[in-house]
Amino acid sequence: MLFNYEAVDESGAKKTGFIDAINVDVAISSLQRRGLILSSVKEAGDGGSILSKNISFFDRITTKDIVILSRQLSTLFEAQISALRVFRLLATETENRALAAKLMTIADDMQAGSAISAALAKHSKVFPDFYVNMVKAGEESGKLPDTFQYLADYMDRAYELTSRVRGALIYPAFVVVTFTVVMILMFTMIIPKITPILLESGATIPIYTQIIIGISNFLVSYGFIIFALLVVAGYFVVRFVRTPTGKLAFDHFKLNIPYVSSLYRKLYLSRFADNMNTMLMSGIPMVQALQLTSVVLGNKVYEKIFAEAVEAVKGGRTLSDSLSNSPREVPGIMTQMIKVGEEAGEIGSILKTLSNFYSREVTTAVDSIVSLIEPAMIVGLGAGVAILLAAVLVPIYSIASSSGS
Repeated sequence: MLFNYEAVDESGAKKTGFIDAINVDVAISSLQRRGLILSSVKEAGDGGSILSKNISFFDRITTKDIVILSRQLSTLFEAQISALRVFRLLATETENRALAAKLMTIADDMQAGSAISAALAKHSKVFPDFYVNMVKAGEESGKLPDTFQYLADYMDRAYELTSRVRGALIYPAFVVVTFTVVMILMFTMIIPKITPILLESGATIPIYTQIIIGISNFLVSYGFIIFALLVVAGYFVVRFVRTPTGKLAFDHFKLNIPYVSSLYRKLYLSRFADNMNTMLMSGIPMVQALQLTSVVLGNKVYEKIFAEAVEAVKGGRTLSDSLSNSPREVPGIMTQMIKVGEEAGEIGSILKTLSNFYSREVTTAVDSIVSLIEPAMIVGLGAGVAILLAAVLVPIYSIASSSGS
């Protein structure tokens, strides 16, 4: 948790800031190790403003923050600056107070004798196992500047790829939600006011208008009940998806959606190839790289496939042979290229080629899906609006015509 402190340093200068610690005693010990004379240490938000109470929300540590941090670490280590000084320097320079607090805590742990990877491992929400193991491999090989550069490049690519997929779906989702809200308002507020006029006119009401009126009456009478049922159903679905069984079922579902399933497969294969290439280039052994990759892909189906591949590789089989048992999820082109890389002793460069290939495939698939969604939405929305207007305007026109005659 975050603690807000006020202190005076050895020169008498006043210092204020935040520190991330398990409890207040640990926070005090960490601050005293920095040579600070404390006047106040309290949990962030105690009696403070709304902004300070919500510091953890407003100062979230994003992927972009970690990418920038990794590049800064690479540059500073390349300049032969000591690790302890690097983390203290970055803690004072970063604008994100939550990240600054964690970096200062990491520096304190390092000063107490912890390795960089061990200090990072205590903040698993910010630095996942993949990141920590990469740093550990860099420490063992003496290539920390290269390791942090690899990490920055990898996270930058992963962030760009994920953002592209999400960004492509924002516009269609916004249009569909807006259209749904407008239709609900039409059925529950506009149609009910027009219905009495149509019924009292005595004119013949077309069948499609009767259907619209029926839907409107149903939503007005049972709309809140339906909404409540949807909320309850959504709650239980979310709870189920968060269970191991539900997560596996949902991931299976994503890989079987027409058109979209190919996008998901290419996305996971791109992540796999990029993860493996980054870790192998950093000197992490094949089995360990596979183990870490299997849990960071974000899909239980692929996690299971690569977990089985780990056991097969431990048993002496090659990676390409291990992955060939799942031709639907891991296509033949990938296993064949990995096999070529194994035979040539260039599996790292082959995986990089595969990563680039599937990244381009994801981009192409996203563009194709968006190009299909947009005209489909235009046609669907246009048809819905046309039916609704016809159902309302045609009877009104008939009433006006009969009154005029």
